[in-house]
Amino acid sequence: MIKAYDPSTGDGVVVRDTDMSEYDLAANALEGSIFRMLRQGQRVVFALDADGRATNLRLGSERDMETPGA
Repeated sequence: MIKAYDPSTGDGVVVRDTDMSEYDLAANALEGSIFRMLRQGQRVVFALDADGRATNLRLGSERDMETPGA
């Protein structure tokens, strides 16, 4: 889930649902994605890069996000 995002700088923070860990967005987090803008509370699926930053943001199904009841 998106915790914070600044469109002017591209800086942001995502929170992992499973353990509430927070990760900064990688500089290339939106490259190749359908996202041009992110909003607080938006649910996304992401991967972590070698530096532990969120990258490869994409929409996911409820099952992808391990939402209860999916």
